[in-house]
Amino acid sequence: MIEGRGSILIVDDDDSHRAMLKANLSPIGYSISEAKDGIDAVGAVEENFFDLVLMDIRMAKLGGIEALKEIKRINPEIPVLIMTAYASVKTAVEALKSGAHDYLTKPLDVEELKIAIAKCLEYYHLKGENLLLKERLSDQFKFSNIIGKSKAMKEIFETLSLVSPSEATVLISGESGTGKELIANAIHQNSKRADKPFIKVNCAALPETLLESELFGHEKGAFTGAIGKKEGRFELAHEGSLFLDEISEMSATTQAKILRVLQEKEFERVGGTRTIKVDVRLIAATNKDLEEEVRSGSFREDLFYRLNVVPIKLPSLRERKEDISLLARYFLDIYKSKNHKNIKGFAPRTIDLLMRHDWPGNIRELENSIERGVIMCREDYLGPKDLPLAIQNISSELEKEDMGIKPGWSIKDVEKELILKTLDETGGNRTKAAEILGVTRRTLQNKLKEYGMK
Repeated sequence: MIEGRGSILIVDDDDSHRAMLKANLSPIGYSISEAKDGIDAVGAVEENFFDLVLMDIRMAKLGGIEALKEIKRINPEIPVLIMTAYASVKTAVEALKSGAHDYLTKPLDVEELKIAIAKCLEYYHLKGENLLLKERLSDQFKFSNIIGKSKAMKEIFETLSLVSPSEATVLISGESGTGKELIANAIHQNSKRADKPFIKVNCAALPETLLESELFGHEKGAFTGAIGKKEGRFELAHEGSLFLDEISEMSATTQAKILRVLQEKEFERVGGTRTIKVDVRLIAATNKDLEEEVRSGSFREDLFYRLNVVPIKLPSLRERKEDISLLARYFLDIYKSKNHKNIKGFAPRTIDLLMRHDWPGNIRELENSIERGVIMCREDYLGPKDLPLAIQNISSELEKEDMGIKPGWSIKDVEKELILKTLDETGGNRTKAAEILGVTRRTLQNKLKEYGMK
């Protein structure tokens, strides 16, 4: 006996036939949902996740071929088995061309149906595993866990692949939350020093009196509280890499000492006289415009040029919006696993809202938003209501927007605006939009073609 696992949507305008299929498939483990016509099927696929759709080809409201095309537009990966009592080469070719996995002829042989469903699900499961394996092997949008497919990020990946194996000093700039530390770590991990220490210092987190000691170490009795000798971060990073974050926040005195280490590869501990030689690759980062800091006299020009051998400017998240959905899904996978949540993905419009937000906190803000969403989510899909209020408010503002009709608009302008608003409300589903507008789908298609939006 074939045992089933997965959710199946049965689409048929014959109530008794749907009941028969459910009665045969439910007992062997499949979770069954029903739709009485193509319109209901498209709506069900938009709102829910199914492992497979089993659909009749002849239905009064939106036939199987049209519904199949809409379903594939919503989710190209969902397998669809077509049922038809009108078996012909033409019907089969049309169904397969439209994206069906296979087709079955009525009256159905129940055992053959079970085998066909099992084989179809197994095929798509293996296909998904192979796709995942290919993504893991190629990592085409990643560089040491840095994610992006935007033009800006591809250029940064190319720079990283060239600079990481070198010994060049790197200056990373960008707004807070853009991932400067992640970039520094990637440079180290892909360098010849990867098996040596990677030491980090946030120059803004320490007062000047402690920063110098932290970087260069101190001798016993060098200052009140120095009860013993301490090695500094430069010594700890010997033969490895030292990452100085927020480097613009150090005093002129400390800047001069950093410059000496870069030039001479040596320094003395605070309160000491012995010169210590080190071999350290320096990676620096700042969220300020260092050239402007040089012009204002806040930062040494000679140190700037020593640091700026290879500059890497990280774009803000609002400048790489095409990466938002990729990052959101990456963080969703991380936090649903951490929080033991079985969240299948994002509900309709959630990604749209994420794309509309300006992200002043950049990737860090996005990560925190998705983590919060995972914790708050009680459904199978993470929705707008699970996101922080700042993002929820975008949804409220969009809902409150009127059509913006102004005196002087033509009837054609008003008609176009109404159609576009309705399409937005239905997430681009033209079948649903046509139903709401009270026109045929063909009429809607013609109108969109007229507007140059086919």
